[in-house]
Amino acid sequence: MRITGQNPVSGVQGKSSKKRTGSDDSSFAPDMGSEAASAPATSMSSGIHGMDALLALQEVGEDPGRKRKAARYGHALLDGLESIRTDLLGGEVSEDRLEALAREVSGQVESGDPEVDAVLREIELRVKVELAKLGRFSD
Repeated sequence: MRITGQNPVSGVQGKSSKKRTGSDDSSFAPDMGSEAASAPATSMSSGIHGMDALLALQEVGEDPGRKRKAARYGHALLDGLESIRTDLLGGEVSEDRLEALAREVSGQVESGDPEVDAVLREIELRVKVELAKLGRFSD
């Protein structure tokens, strides 16, 4: 698009086109109108009702510490497997570690969440397989 001519596109004008009508000592004062508008009063928030309450109760569960305990149990089993792997790579498996891992896997922990429990059962199975390979687990 080609622009020709000197006509301004908008109504913006330069300083020279406006003439000052007031004195220099006047200060800026916003126009508040005849009556200042007040903010509407806020009502107290209502409690959780209906579906929100049901969803909140589902999230809480019976014992929030159960999942945390189950996670620690799973991590302890995985750490035990890692230490056995390190021992195997070193050429000698520590009997104390095998005994500790066998004691750890004998105490099952339930989290209350079926998916978390399924992962824990898979970890336990892997630990039992590794212990059975080394002759330390018999069910």
